[in-house]
Amino acid sequence: MNRASVLPVKFLGWLCASLLTFSALVSVSPSARAASAAEIGADAMAALEQLYSQDPRMRELGKQAVAVLVFPDIIKGGFLVGGERGSGALIRRGQVEGFYSISALSFGFQAGAQQFSYALFFMNEPALAYLDQSDGWSLGAGPSLVVVDQGYAASISTTTLTQDVYAVPFGEQGLMAGMGLQGSKISRMDPN
Repeated sequence: MNRASVLPVKFLGWLCASLLTFSALVSVSPSARAASAAEIGADAMAALEQLYSQDPRMRELGKQAVAVLVFPDIIKGGFLVGGERGSGALIRRGQVEGFYSISALSFGFQAGAQQFSYALFFMNEPALAYLDQSDGWSLGAGPSLVVVDQGYAASISTTTLTQDVYAVPFGEQGLMAGMGLQGSKISRMDPN
């Protein structure tokens, strides 16, 4: 076999592995594990409390927010073709008010698998209204969104809160390059 014919065989192997990884990710979604609204709500409330106990500044951010959308268990994985899925709950004044899913599909140089949580702090009513007015919110479009890392969290105060939505990743497990929300889509869902 010459070198020119080996390259397509390797590429097909990578492509097959990518498709298998992605199909496994899609078929085993977190919503299959948390089948009921009560379970999703309880998991979201517990994840938010975990975030608050890890970083008390996030509790202050939560007090300023009109609502917090918590995805307690997002699974992300891929090899060249990647994807992520998760289910979450919108928490307002300590009560669960709705259920949402998050999903994304990506192509490019990537490999690995990761499980993590996200909390999106909605700081005003128009940003929260956009969540349901759009036919699924594609992050990066619509209200202004800032991803809060450890360095940024240290500078948050009631006088520096100027964005519509603050996204806070936490509870990361596994290895996967990149953790951006750009390209993710959030849609309202009706759990069992």
